[in-house]
Amino acid sequence: MQTFDFDLFVIGGGSGGVRAGRMAAQRGARVALAEVAAMGGTCVNLGCIPKKLYSYAAHFAENFEESHGFGWVGEAPVLNWETLKTNRAREISRLNAIYGQLLKSAGVEVIDGWATLVDAHTVEVGGQRYSAQHILVATGGKPSIPEFPGSEHVISSNEMFDLSPFPKRLLVVGGGYIACEFASIFNGLGSQVTQLYRGHQVLRGFDEEVRAFIAGEMVKSGVTLHLNTDVAAIERTGEGLQVRLLDGSHLTVDTVLYAIGRVPLVAGLGLEAAGVAQNAAGAVKVNDQYQTSVPSIYAIGDVTARVQLTPVALGEAMVVVDQLFGPSEGKPPRAMSYEFIPTAVFTHPNIGTVGYSQAEAIEKFGKITVYRSDFKALKHTLSGSTERTLMKLIVEDATDRVVGLHMVGADAGEIVQGFAVAMKAGATKAVFDSTIGIHPTMAEEFVTMREPVKN
Repeated sequence: MQTFDFDLFVIGGGSGGVRAGRMAAQRGARVALAEVAAMGGTCVNLGCIPKKLYSYAAHFAENFEESHGFGWVGEAPVLNWETLKTNRAREISRLNAIYGQLLKSAGVEVIDGWATLVDAHTVEVGGQRYSAQHILVATGGKPSIPEFPGSEHVISSNEMFDLSPFPKRLLVVGGGYIACEFASIFNGLGSQVTQLYRGHQVLRGFDEEVRAFIAGEMVKSGVTLHLNTDVAAIERTGEGLQVRLLDGSHLTVDTVLYAIGRVPLVAGLGLEAAGVAQNAAGAVKVNDQYQTSVPSIYAIGDVTARVQLTPVALGEAMVVVDQLFGPSEGKPPRAMSYEFIPTAVFTHPNIGTVGYSQAEAIEKFGKITVYRSDFKALKHTLSGSTERTLMKLIVEDATDRVVGLHMVGADAGEIVQGFAVAMKAGATKAVFDSTIGIHPTMAEEFVTMREPVKN
């Protein structure tokens, strides 16, 4: 019988990798985890957490302005960018330490360095080789930046949190989560923001009505949005970065953020040498059990490019651990469903969504009924803000099941998370209708919508 140094070797110390390593060790497995950067991966260091902290910071500017309608007088404070950066960095360092301590407490051996696959059961880090019965690839993704004249002058989302100096004029290229969030955040912090997207509308893949609604709200708040065009070239001048667009127009800005998507972080992993199959975009191919083309090697999270969300990687990690080392005592093995995954976009205002868009629901279910509400939140009856809230329900006619729920408005993510539980449980419109609302809240609108949208 072949013996190995470890039962599981995890490559990558992001959310998915740490969860898999820690939980496997708690089941009694001998686990090692290799990470070359700060513990916690993109989410903790360069994504979800710092982004949400900066979103909070950006909301204060509008809150100070809106407070006048409630009787507060006086000048609003001024943002100290350096203080925000320092405080964010301190909090991220605290989280890095927590992740490291979680692994240490569970008995995981943490190895600093870049890990490379040698074969089906061998990993090399810093010139030393380790054998493992199972290997888990959880290296995540990285920002994608194309090459074009002047592309050396652009930055990715990785650099946005520590910019120096603060960009007075910012160009954001892209139309997805990251682009829209940073456009909203820096607009709120005081930048003059222009967002550029080559498509007809931002947030491809979301409900069409949600897309149009948030675009309108962002423009209303001060973001300049250019659609159906792209960057042709960028040149550094004494006035700043001169950006020439494909439509012939020009912009002069201080910073250009490229946020057009992320690609799997696979370069230098030795996937080819180990015989691990990848798709055309480089993502690791896996089956329903997250097993690659090499049976002893698994992959989860963004490196597989299935659904690029931290909670999804955490769920996938638990499926792998239960499969390899058994579930927790008294619990069934975990299963992962990609239907009804809730998500939020931290634009201003926020987006929260779970289930199918209207177009997707029609394609999948045929006959549907749509309920919609567009209103000014109670807060803004005094705040002076023109911000509006959109709520939308999509119901499958044949079963009365709510199959899509969408919101654009304050705290949308917090509200939609609760409704996601009901939808996973198969809640019908009748169940929604019979639920008592909490008054006065925006969330109650989801249980009081009675009149369907007329086709």
